[in-house]
Amino acid sequence: MKKLNMNLGSITSNIIIEKGIIKNAGHDIRKVYSSNKIAVVTDENVFGLYGEILEKSLAAENFTPTFIVIKPGEQSKTVDTLKHVYSNLVSMGITRGDLIVALGGGVVGDLAGFAASTYLRGIDFVQIPTSLLAQIDSSIGGKVAVNLDEGKNLIGSFYHPKLVLVDPEVLNSLPEKFVKDGLGEAIKYGCIRDKELFSMLLDIKSNFELLDNIEDIIFRCLSIKKETVEMDEKDKGIRMLLNFGHTIGHAIEKYFNYEKYSHGEAVSVGMYWITKKSEEMGITEKGTSDKIKGALENYGIEYIIPHLDREEIIKNILVDKKNISGKLNLILLKDIGNAFIYTIPEQETSKFI
Repeated sequence: MKKLNMNLGSITSNIIIEKGIIKNAGHDIRKVYSSNKIAVVTDENVFGLYGEILEKSLAAENFTPTFIVIKPGEQSKTVDTLKHVYSNLVSMGITRGDLIVALGGGVVGDLAGFAASTYLRGIDFVQIPTSLLAQIDSSIGGKVAVNLDEGKNLIGSFYHPKLVLVDPEVLNSLPEKFVKDGLGEAIKYGCIRDKELFSMLLDIKSNFELLDNIEDIIFRCLSIKKETVEMDEKDKGIRMLLNFGHTIGHAIEKYFNYEKYSHGEAVSVGMYWITKKSEEMGITEKGTSDKIKGALENYGIEYIIPHLDREEIIKNILVDKKNISGKLNLILLKDIGNAFIYTIPEQETSKFI
């Protein structure tokens, strides 16, 4: 078992990483929640795998859970799905003294977290992330949101879970595509802050070796995020470093209508793409993009995509929330483990595309 504590003054979040913890989730939730009614937001796939396990665990602690089950995938991270969740919360009689549990990957976590942050002006919630990407990144930090047709995460807030329960064993049921999705984000953490983590990810040569090291990988990624968020909760400064690869990545996701590339895959393309450009401009140490390429190739993660409409990608980037008052904050690398914020006028975006 590994533990972290996110301390933001006004709120603290306990983060527990332990194999098999989902079977005892009720016990840990009881430590932070004294009432009984719980709304569990999950998707159809996760519900089929872990719904009964979680329900039994909650019932053992005298909780009365009701499940709100949504369609899987980024297409569910919408205002329409959010309204569906709100309606269910009302019909269940959920009050400000009750609890929402997010059981699923990043889409479920973002959606359920945003519902928790806005329903009755805010009720407590717990994250039980079931994808590698959610376990190493999106389950902590308080960023919760839904998408608009015009772009990703354009409606959102900062709202932190009371508790995060990370069970590495659930990763055994993930399709390979979603393991790669999370590994793209893990490589990101190595790129921006942890050269040793990057080397570890580069050296792993088998699925067995990956799973043997997964608890440490999750812990190292969450430690970086925890420390970064504690320094800059509202994403005004150093926390922006966590967006390495995301500016182009989000634009690619939207370009393909969130259907062809998952978040981690798009971020992987974005990391390689922008580092290759910054190398060409003399900003990043030569050979850095090849190191990123090597790490991505190690896990069979795609880093080159077919020809895109450049103008459409630029348009998508300029709608992104990282475009502030006509200036775009890009995250670039000096070298592996050393990221920084590079601010450009929006007119210069084309130089990096």
